[in-house]
Amino acid sequence: MNAWDDNNKEKWIQFMQVNGLTIYGGGQIDGQGKIWWDYCQEDKSCPRPSALSFHSCNNLRVSGLQHVNSQKNHISINGCNDVDISHLKITAPEESPNTDGIDISASNHLQIHDSFIGTGDDCVAINGFSSYINISRVLCGPGHGISIGSLGKGGAYETVEEVHVEDCTFKGTMNGARIKTWKGGRGYARKISFERIRMINAGNPIIIDQTYVNRMAAASRDVEISDVSYKGVIGSSTDARAVYFNCGDGAGCRNIVVEDVEMTSAVAGKQLFAVCNNAHGTSSADRSPRVPCLLP
Repeated sequence: MNAWDDNNKEKWIQFMQVNGLTIYGGGQIDGQGKIWWDYCQEDKSCPRPSALSFHSCNNLRVSGLQHVNSQKNHISINGCNDVDISHLKITAPEESPNTDGIDISASNHLQIHDSFIGTGDDCVAINGFSSYINISRVLCGPGHGISIGSLGKGGAYETVEEVHVEDCTFKGTMNGARIKTWKGGRGYARKISFERIRMINAGNPIIIDQTYVNRMAAASRDVEISDVSYKGVIGSSTDARAVYFNCGDGAGCRNIVVEDVEMTSAVAGKQLFAVCNNAHGTSSADRSPRVPCLLP
């Protein structure tokens, strides 16, 4: 670690403004991250490099690689347009801090498919100013699920739209399909869908949380969440509260659609239930868990 410049610890391997780049093959990128995780154990925000970063790379293709034990994020995509990521294997221990599989920001028109991601944080994190993100046939776990956000930290204006997740499996994850925003943030997250999703002993299978981190803070506004659908979500939940729509006290969440959701508890004999706070939408879920708490 002492070989790193204190002012340049954010990136390890980085490509900038390379259009039409293709990276493929059966090679491995090993961040040897444990020494960094141990050093940052008391302060998870301490500077650590992302293993592989792309900035302003359009028409990007990445496939066939293995990514192991990144110091922080395994792959970061920033300011890119027209990206296809496939047939990757990304692994790190469940307890490794902030080791997101793929971290996306300010990027558009991404396809992520046919991959395995099991790390200590989000399998895929979709951050502000990103749109038209399609994720399919990804096995996620362990980790924190597939997340939109967090958005709106420190009152920031951020937007995410047209995110579609389908035919994915969450196995042993802390969360499943998650949207997370900070109180007091501005902007929106909209036109988001999760379809044909399988949960295998997943925690928080379906969750929207507009009080991410600062739950007790007062706020007169929130990032607006609307047009979010969950269709064909099946499997098992480790949490009895399998559906949680914790929306802000202002406008809340709008046009939430729940259809054909059928899950059982990973704990024998436990019943699953849903909790809503200021969430508006419709539910046709007539199995477990029922979602009667959505407002008109």
